[in-house]
Amino acid sequence: METRKVQLSGGTTYTISLPKSWAEEQGIESGSLVSIHPNGDGSLLVDVLNEAETDERSAVIDISVTDSDALQQQLTALYTVGYDAVTLQDRNGHSIDRQQTVESAIDGLSGFELLEATETRIQLRNLIDATNIDVQKSAIRMRLVVLSMHTDALTAIADDDAELARRVITRDSEVDKLFAMVTRHFRRSLLDLREVEKLNHSRERLFEYYYVCRQFERVADHAVKMAQFVIEDDTTIPAQLSQRLSDYGETARSVLNMSADVVLTDGDIEMAHRSLSERDELVAALDSEDKNMYGHDEPDVAYTMGLLLDSIRRSAEYGANIATIGIQQVLRREGRER
Repeated sequence: METRKVQLSGGTTYTISLPKSWAEEQGIESGSLVSIHPNGDGSLLVDVLNEAETDERSAVIDISVTDSDALQQQLTALYTVGYDAVTLQDRNGHSIDRQQTVESAIDGLSGFELLEATETRIQLRNLIDATNIDVQKSAIRMRLVVLSMHTDALTAIADDDAELARRVITRDSEVDKLFAMVTRHFRRSLLDLREVEKLNHSRERLFEYYYVCRQFERVADHAVKMAQFVIEDDTTIPAQLSQRLSDYGETARSVLNMSADVVLTDGDIEMAHRSLSERDELVAALDSEDKNMYGHDEPDVAYTMGLLLDSIRRSAEYGANIATIGIQQVLRREGRER
């Protein structure tokens, strides 16, 4: 670390010199432009402006030997790491099936649109700028969808409602789409300070929102897993047991909801502690319930119940993860206010 003495220039402006070795490494010379980004903690970040950074991030990918699954994975990866424009090339020509694969993939990527498709080239571009994105509201929306999915999955089990279970599974794509968008803008914020300014949240806040959404996405996966039992498993859960599952699920969602309030709506730290206490009580009850299943008269019911109880337990644990990050957020916020 080097220190610099602040100088008064012209009677109105404070100046400091830049370390010469650092400036040369960054290609800075007399007349170069830099941007100054004030942080909430009182620090300043200096960002070097050059043509490469002002241009959009683009990629040209040869997919001549790429199968459909790998193509979908690559498109999702290019989107989430922050590319603005993607060109898919194949000198042998794109089949109708491949174009349909691309269209299916970008259906789950907010902002990505197919602009041009020729025999050998498919061009994709992101059309949504970060100034039009509210990461906090996206996380709140994600919470609503996930809680609804979790509730409906357990209702479908209690009522043996295959149609409701299918709707739960279908809604998972909405959660995945929201999570991909939040991931994209969080990752872009790590590389581009202008992205941080457009999103109007600090990097710390963006990480917290990303982390919360990651937990939501996992809960949604378990809601899908529970719903799939209704469709794929012939086992019927007796009414008494399904009611207990419903009660356990309600507590797990309470843990998730209280924890999310701390991070997403600036709830108090006591709410996070209550959430963790609820989690502990629920886990103890689930462990006891799971042990009772060992002696159940119907092995199929005991096996299925064990898997369902595990999904509820994991959902509560993801809520506890959010509570932990919420405690950190509150203490960080209060520390800065002192």
